[in-house]
Amino acid sequence: MNERIEALLSQINHLEDELRTALSEQQSSIYFQIKGKRVEFEKSVKQAHRKLKKNFFSWLVTNRPQNLITGPIIYSMIIPLVITDLFVTFYQLTCFPIYGIKKVKRGDYIIFDRHQLSYLNFIEIFHCTYCAYGNGMIAYVSEIIARTEQYFCPIKHARKILGTHSRYAQFLAFGDAQSYEKKLETIRQAMNKEATNEQ
Repeated sequence: MNERIEALLSQINHLEDELRTALSEQQSSIYFQIKGKRVEFEKSVKQAHRKLKKNFFSWLVTNRPQNLITGPIIYSMIIPLVITDLFVTFYQLTCFPIYGIKKVKRGDYIIFDRHQLSYLNFIEIFHCTYCAYGNGMIAYVSEIIARTEQYFCPIKHARKILGTHSRYAQFLAFGDAQSYEKKLETIRQAMNKEATNEQ
């Protein structure tokens, strides 16, 4: 990878970290404070939230009919999601230590905190919990697969692809056989060092 690309990647990572920090600080200072796993709102904000909460029956009447009709299809997806979660977690727990890859922390990806919002009724909280699990689990699985790809085949594709994971930029160029032979073991050793530092 040439120096310009490395410099740009470094800049992107730095800016993404800065943006995450700024967004977190902005949210926290305006609406709430995080204390451990609890989110605490100011009393006046919490009261305003409760006033905005729709009761179940008014929510049901004003909800779009297509949302209610497609509900069973949406929620049936929990079965493949849970099965995938179980299999990928089992894979990570058994194989990552053998490969020397740092394990992915589930709690960094699957976050349940929307139930603490007073303006949501129990159905909305149920929806939010389902979406938090589904999206968080997909991100968690994606990171496990990304680390697997980095270990076994850290080669970029010839064609441009959308939605690459964060590790993809560090992969080796497509068709660069010499770098692949020279650097594959170096990449694996770096991952092993990352895993060792975790312990």
